[in-house]
Amino acid sequence: MSTMVRAAMFAVLGYLSGSVLYARVFARLFRKENMLEQSRDQNPGTANAFLYGGFWCGTLTLVFDLLKGFLPVYLFLQYGNPGRVHPFLVALVLAAPVIGHIFPLFYGLKGGKGIAVTFGCLAGLYPVLQPLLAFAFCFLFFSLIVKISPHFYRTVFSYVLSLVILIRRMRNPAVIFGFLVITAVVLVRLHASREERGRLEVKLFGCFNTFLRDRRRT
Repeated sequence: MSTMVRAAMFAVLGYLSGSVLYARVFARLFRKENMLEQSRDQNPGTANAFLYGGFWCGTLTLVFDLLKGFLPVYLFLQYGNPGRVHPFLVALVLAAPVIGHIFPLFYGLKGGKGIAVTFGCLAGLYPVLQPLLAFAFCFLFFSLIVKISPHFYRTVFSYVLSLVILIRRMRNPAVIFGFLVITAVVLVRLHASREERGRLEVKLFGCFNTFLRDRRRT
């Protein structure tokens, strides 16, 4: 089997892995079938699994969402001979689980936002940890130091800044392009989501407020 075909197979497997929405799987397992319908944004992700499904539903959803991103990428890097594959295909393998989570084959292409899966995909690049650390830093920075709310804007800023950091600091075009695809797909999903947007609020250490935009005035 050629390396190109093998890479394409890992990309397909990654997409199919991402297409399993574990928030829905464990909601049914724990008899919380109406869990997502109770939430405001009806997003089949980790946060709603914790909020409306309970500790075990949320924990299992988080673990499996991380794994479904981690395993396809990690296994490809171990057994797919990525050094002999075009960077575009490597990038596609990296992004495939997130694409599957956001546009799942098994749920009518109506999926989640892909944040936990993104962490899993970047962790799958181990021992290369720079992308994962940059992404984690951005989320923590915009959550604890310069706190941006609501979560919609925090996610946008975190993905965009992470992409800028990778472009400036990394020399791996496959990883950069893969994260570019992930960012683009996540932003498209956020734009179409029901998540609260409203007023963009920025707090420095939770003490100072700057209102940069109020959608209600436009």
